[in-house]
Order: sequence, then structure tokens, then C-alpha cells
Amino acid sequence: MSATKSETIPTVDHKPHAAFFRQSGWLMIAAVLGGALTWGVHFFNKVITDAEYTAFVAMLMMVACVPGAPLQMVFAQQSAATLATGRERQLSRLIRLACLWTFSGWLVVVAVAGIFQKEIVAGWHLPTPVLLWVTLPVLLFSLWGPMFGGVMQGRQDFFWMGWSGILSSAGRLVVAGLMLLLFKLGAVGMMAGVTLGVGLGVAVGIVRTRDLWRLPPEPLPGKQVWREVTWLMLGFGASLFMFTSDTIFAKAHFNDEAMKPYAVAGTLSRALLWLVMPLASVMFPKIVHANAKSQKNNLFNLVVLGTAILSVLGAVSLCIVGPWIVRFVAKAGDVAGTMALIPWYAGAMVPLALANVMVNDLLARARYAVVPWMVGLAIVYGLTVPWMLSRFPGKIEVVLQTLGGFNLLLFLICAWFVWGQKAAAPLAKLET
Repeated sequence: MSATKSETIPTVDHKPHAAFFRQSGWLMIAAVLGGALTWGVHFFNKVITDAEYTAFVAMLMMVACVPGAPLQMVFAQQSAATLATGRERQLSRLIRLACLWTFSGWLVVVAVAGIFQKEIVAGWHLPTPVLLWVTLPVLLFSLWGPMFGGVMQGRQDFFWMGWSGILSSAGRLVVAGLMLLLFKLGAVGMMAGVTLGVGLGVAVGIVRTRDLWRLPPEPLPGKQVWREVTWLMLGFGASLFMFTSDTIFAKAHFNDEAMKPYAVAGTLSRALLWLVMPLASVMFPKIVHANAKSQKNNLFNLVVLGTAILSVLGAVSLCIVGPWIVRFVAKAGDVAGTMALIPWYAGAMVPLALANVMVNDLLARARYAVVPWMVGLAIVYGLTVPWMLSRFPGKIEVVLQTLGGFNLLLFLICAWFVWGQKAAAPLAKLET
């Protein structure tokens, strides 16, 4: 690769702590602003029916179950590693192949949705089949967005990574508002805003990474790449499942009236995790880069401490000012039901936020021994929630109590592998 081409790729800042505070600070600002704009869509619950709103939230949670976060971390890891070792053309091939495979898989999902449309609409209590079809493009964008976002993260292009999120959130709010005010489209209009907004974020990522995916591709070291991809997808996928699946379980057991406070409490409580996630997002590629060059990186202790302080303060603050916020974003009649759930919901997010930092650190250092434990825990959690709901019918808080307990177990498992197993071997040693 020529020197001119290499100079177009952002380099790693040689003042790690200064760069970390600057970059994580910007991503936190972008997360707050983007989150506020995204949250703005939920204000429209005041002008649509509860059935329309809960259907919209259910579609969002279905999209959230797409393994976008694991995919982003895969591309962040691959990008950081290739930039550290001068293998950018291999990354070009990986991006192209991933785009082809995800598009092909998406076409299969579209075909399945067409075949089982009636069953899906009835099972999810959707007000119209149009809502399903408006949601389908978001599934594709929810794969491509993390892919190109991961490349930006891996090359530490955090400035445009932040703007990508802001523009995506602004686009969904503006379009959703226009669809509701001008055409009275309800959940369909709100989901159309999500589709166009997420698409705008994807466009930013494609443009910002074009110098990489347009490079002449080179063959990949297949076995090594697929081993890394598999472990990263499983590890971050298990974490994502713990973060998003509770609404899916609750939706299957409770009516729209019960789900309205649950959806509002979930939106507010998940904001805690989105607030602190930028700390781990900035840390991850720096640790991958340092690990690829056998350099030391001591950001982890700083990140885990900051995450603990921010998440605990956020959870306590939400419990205190929650009634005012709920009254502001929803209806007065939703305050009591939402506030009964917020302590459980916010409390469940704190150990998950800390576990997320530890997972990022462990997987960035290729310490994959934690992954089977995470996957096993996620499977047990997925079996336990329906069982608990059958044992305690009508008690929606059981979902959150179960979630909190399993998130605490996830935190303890990760903490053991970080501090109790400091000498845990990388996957290569485990296989010998």
C-alpha cells in the first residue's frame, strides 16, 4: 500500500488518556443528544392508541434482537487489528463479503415474512400488516449500520461515529413526526421514521469508510478470522440477548394496557446503558490495537470505575425524578404503573452495564474462555423467564426481577474472568 493511501487512515493517538477522555466525552454527548432525539419519537404515544404504541415498541424490540451490536464489535475488532498490522485489503474483502451475505439473508427473511404474514400479524397483535413491511428494511439497515459503524469504531473515527448516531436519531424523529401529523399513520408512520433515520446513519458509515472497502481485496486468513468472528458473535450476542429480550417475553404474556408502563419504563431504564456504553466503545479498539502490537493498555480500571459511578447515579436519579419524566413523555395515568417498574428495571441495568465493560475488555484481549459461560447463562435465562411467568401469572415485574438476577450473575462471571482468572489463556492456549 502506498504511503499516500496509508495517510488517509486515522492514526492512533499516542496520548491514550487524553484521547480517551476527549473521544469518550464526545461519544457521550452524541449518545445523550441522539438518545434524546430517539426518545422524542416516544412522545408520540400521546397522540396514538396504546395498541399502536405497544406494537411500535414491539417492532423496535424485534429490530433490537438483530445481532447488530455483536456485528459491530466484530468489525471494530477486525478493523483495529488490520490497521495495527497493515492488512487493510483483507478488511476490504471482509466488508464486501459481509454486505453480500447479509443482503442475501435479508432476502430470505423477507420471503419468510411474506409466507407467514398472517401468523406474524396475529401473533404480535399488529394493527396492520403494513407495519411488518415497513419494519423489514430496518432489519437490513440494522446489520449494515453496525458493520460500517464498527469499521469507524475500529479505526477510531469517533467524531463521525457520533454524528452518524445523531443524524440517524434526528432523521427518525423528523420523519415520524411528519408521518403522524400529515398522514395520521400511527405506528406505521413512526416505524417509517425509524427506517429512514437508520438508513441515513448507514449512509454516513458507507461514505466515511469508502477508502477501505474500495481497496483491492486480498484473501482472508479464513480459519483465524472465522474463529475470532464466532467467539465475538457468541459473546456479544449473549450480552445483547440479556439487554433486549425481556420485552419480547413480556409482550407474549401481557396485554397492551399492561405493556404500556413496561415499555415506558424500559425506554427510560435502557437509556442508562446507552449513556455509559461510549466508555467501553472507545476502550475496545484501543485495547485491540495494543494487544495486536503486544503493548500495555491500562484503560480498563478507569472505564469500569466511570461506568459504575455513572450507572448507579443514573439509576438513583431515575427513581427520584422518574414521576416527572414519565408525566412529561407519557400520560399522567401511566406514572404509577411505570414507577412501580422503574426501580426493578434500572436496577437490572447497573450490573449489565458493568458486565458490558468487562466483556469488551475480555474479548478485546482474545480471552474467549468466558464466552461459553455467557452463552450458557443466556440460554438458562431464556428458559427461566417463561417458566417464572407461568408460575406467577399476571405479575409483569417477575420479568424484571429475573432479568436483574441473571444480569448480576453475568457480572459475577465476567468479574471472575477479569480479576479471579487474570492468567486465563487466550483461545489458542485453550485449544492446545
